[in-house]
Amino acid sequence: MSAAAAWSIALGVDLAFGEPPARLHPVVGMGRLVSGLERLAPADPARATSFGVLLALAPATFAALAGVAIGRLRPGPLRALATAWTLKSSFALRALLAAGRRVERALLADDLATARRECVALVSRPTSDLSAQEIASAAIESLAENLCDSYVAPLVFYRVAGLPGALAYRAVNTADAMVGYHGRYEHVGKAAARLDDLLNLLPARLSAAALVAGAAITRDAATRAGRVAVREHARAASPNAGWPMAAAAGALGVRLAKGDHYAFGGDRDPRPADIARARRLVAVAAALVTVGVLASYRWVRS
Repeated sequence: MSAAAAWSIALGVDLAFGEPPARLHPVVGMGRLVSGLERLAPADPARATSFGVLLALAPATFAALAGVAIGRLRPGPLRALATAWTLKSSFALRALLAAGRRVERALLADDLATARRECVALVSRPTSDLSAQEIASAAIESLAENLCDSYVAPLVFYRVAGLPGALAYRAVNTADAMVGYHGRYEHVGKAAARLDDLLNLLPARLSAAALVAGAAITRDAATRAGRVAVREHARAASPNAGWPMAAAAGALGVRLAKGDHYAFGGDRDPRPADIARARRLVAVAAALVTVGVLASYRWVRS
């Protein structure tokens, strides 16, 4: 089975069935490993920072070796099945779009409590005090940012390093999602956060470019999307997250903001209908990246 075919099958499984049960999900296993290592972290800041390197690299190394082992399975049908299953676990496009849809539905029904609860699946920030406009903004921001983390980046690393690359990226991203924060994880999570920043340098910018191109297809503001992405991406503390978020804000003509941390785009607060537009834009952008990356296999062979 070719690499392009393997990704196509994994994508089909994702779009048709979504996420596997937690007990069978490889990323859940990665998270348990990260959690177990975090509990062993020393209290001393300097030692915790050094330990954080192990916390970031050990799950990634284990995941990459698992990918190598799967690539050597025999017979071929077993290898193909295991490859498609584990490859699908490295990304979550359907789950991302569905989470945005649930928030949208709750806001359309004026059910703020449910919208706040559903938004937890998309963002790490507290949602209990968010207004309807803030929830809509958070949902669109997350859709745009996670286009990179949850789809484009795994595809890019699969293209570069096969199944081991996709799984290793997902392990690093999982570690960052769990401990890459200021405060309690300031020291032990530093290596995971920095490594995740490094790995996402290209995928984040590719995601922004795909959103700009996608906006031309969805009849959103493509030119403005590119202009806002270039001009405003640095407003986010992350070196990467601002690119797709600013591009989405420009494309949709809305203001995406998180308290005093950042604000992208215009003056209009997003509405529930803008979440639907964002979902459509993200889906089109994902399709464009998929076609481009998978087509590159043929270009290289020719």
